Amino acid sequence: MAKPRVQKGSLAHLATPGATLALKVTPNARADAVIEDAGGLKVTTTATPEGGQANAAVTKLLAHALGIAPSRLTLSAGAISRSKTFRID
Repeated sequence: MAKPRVQKGSLAHLATPGATLALKVTPNARADAVIEDAGGLKVTTTATPEGGQANAAVTKLLAHALGIAPSRLTLSAGAISRSKTFRID
């Protein structure tokens, strides 16, 4: 996984326990990034979507951006989809 293009904790205002985050994922991208825009969160990762590699990379990237431990994130929907929903524990 390449160095993420997001500062640690830059999305900390979204890290409330019990919250759910809907995001759009793009695997096989040129760079790792987490982008917040009017449509929600978009995550790009250099990982391939095979064997759960992209899901693991997205979990790490999102946790980094939120400033929380990856173990506090649970993938609640979209394990094999580009549209994913994470719950913060």
